[in-house]
Amino acid sequence: MNKILFIVFLIPLIINAQTGSDELINPKELIHDLVVDLRYGTPDHKFLNLPNGDIQLPKFYTCNESLMLLQLAESLKLAQDSLRNIREYDGRIFPRGIGIKIWDAYRPRAVQYLLFEIFPNPTYVADPASGSMHNRGGAVDLTLVDLETGKELEMPTLFDDFSQKSAHTYNDLAPHVIANRKLLRDVMTNIAKLSIYSSEWWHYNLSGASSFPLRDFQMK
Repeated sequence: MNKILFIVFLIPLIINAQTGSDELINPKELIHDLVVDLRYGTPDHKFLNLPNGDIQLPKFYTCNESLMLLQLAESLKLAQDSLRNIREYDGRIFPRGIGIKIWDAYRPRAVQYLLFEIFPNPTYVADPASGSMHNRGGAVDLTLVDLETGKELEMPTLFDDFSQKSAHTYNDLAPHVIANRKLLRDVMTNIAKLSIYSSEWWHYNLSGASSFPLRDFQMK
């Protein structure tokens, strides 16, 4: 009987060891020069290039502080530490290096329902019935910036552009844009060890993100 009890109590410990902590943190606690611009917290963000044109979105967030799983924040710190050391890339000079700019991270499930109602296409907006990796704090939407000027490096599209240009495989682009996308992907996959989403160049997530609980608390 004691052996059975021991096994029962041990199972949660094994699961936790495999999936890691489900704590959410503000990544700026680990990354002091992280740039955050939560687009769903602004009144001027749009879904771009939908079948019926662009759609203006309401303001969903009341603050500009991102949250994510601790493991994801630690992965981004590895990426930022590497990017910060880049002083020259693709023929351009970066006196203070390159950095990460976050557009979205943890996303309340209630917001997921609203986004899916606006554009119910699971290729681009995860079905809230099963939940998004963003709703679990395990995904991030981001780009790269020049840390000296704060200017974004040019990428194939703006955030939430749902045209074919957003796909990782789309290559009818200027060479420097392809180079920028490649730098982002290389750092996020090789150093941060994150997974891509093939339809969105800006989306990266923990490989085991779907194992974490869905959440629906509002950020304040």
